[in-house]
Amino acid sequence: MTAKKTVSPPAKLALGIVGLLQIALALAAFSDLWARRDSEIRMTKPAWIPIILINWIGPLAYFISGVKR
Repeated sequence: MTAKKTVSPPAKLALGIVGLLQIALALAAFSDLWARRDSEIRMTKPAWIPIILINWIGPLAYFISGVKR
């Protein structure tokens, strides 16, 4: 027999919040990508789309190194 593992309600809430934050960060990156001119970002816009889809790392990489300052 295997023991059934459960997740406590506070852990479920924390995971839900982390998931929403991750989605919000990706949506912010996509929104910023679409709003900027091509000359304001490094690489091309189509190249950033799959990168932004990488959890946490993609949107952060876009904001840190993709946007020209």
